[in-house]
Amino acid sequence: MAASAEHLKALVRAHAEEDDDRFYSIALQVAAKSARQGHGKFAVELRELVESMRQRGAKTIGAAGPTPVVQPRGELSSLLTAWYPDIRLDDMTLSSELRASLDRVLHEQRQRARLERFGFTPVHRILHSGPPGTGKSMTAAALAGELSLPLFTIRLDALISRFMGETASKLRLVFDAVAQTRAVYLFDEFDALGAQRAVGNDVGEARRILNSFLLFLDEAPSESLVVAATNHHEILDRALFRRFDLVIAYEAPTPEQAVEVMHRRLAGMDTSAVQWPFVTERVAGLSHAELVKAAESAAKQAILGGADVIDDRLLLDALSERHALHHA
Repeated sequence: MAASAEHLKALVRAHAEEDDDRFYSIALQVAAKSARQGHGKFAVELRELVESMRQRGAKTIGAAGPTPVVQPRGELSSLLTAWYPDIRLDDMTLSSELRASLDRVLHEQRQRARLERFGFTPVHRILHSGPPGTGKSMTAAALAGELSLPLFTIRLDALISRFMGETASKLRLVFDAVAQTRAVYLFDEFDALGAQRAVGNDVGEARRILNSFLLFLDEAPSESLVVAATNHHEILDRALFRRFDLVIAYEAPTPEQAVEVMHRRLAGMDTSAVQWPFVTERVAGLSHAELVKAAESAAKQAILGGADVIDDRLLLDALSERHALHHA
């Protein structure tokens, strides 16, 4: 039997309360657990049955049609922000290793039905780790854009700070959404949730929160992507790393990548006068985001000066400004 006793009791309660969304959410959790246990055929059949029943129910809603996916309702609306990104991986400057990892995620997601027929699940739990401004959150948006999915960003301030004693129940709401609505779910600044269980003043509460997250993450269905982004992987609980299917490390750009980042942002400007070797000497230590801001600053100075030409002085001044802020 793939379903646990808790799953069966929850199914009965959801049926008694006529809560179809909850019922289908639990059924998808059972399917995910079955797939992990090697019952791939049953998992696929159960998911197809849930989808069929949902579509049949949607036809009876009436002329108003379904509520748009990107409008979380009720309590969930205070925990999530949602949008449809139009960014793609080709819009980013990525190392070949990083691009290969992300292409693997996309390929497995697009072929998930084939994988599940053989009892395997696609990569769907990903940890992005690296310094601020290196593209971790943008990558989540690009994955959503590539898969034509909405991006839901979890507001950890609402999840933890305001509801510290009820965080587990808030997490349950979020992961119910993961099961019900196929999307990319981004836990940005994940350090706030995933810090080591032995760290902090309220050790017991922190342990309960993290244990709840680990349980929900284990049961997350493979149709959605759960992406956690952290600037400080060293403070994360070690148990977390084993739960993610893929851990991707982000680094500051190389000099060549830095030039490409600025080139992309200045695509509408004339950069023929720029002596890039001089510029390259000033990019060390700056993140992708800081380089973009430097390029934007130089472009605005040129435009407001009545020109569309970027020269060395404008770029070097902008880079010096970013370095000053970086080390402030």
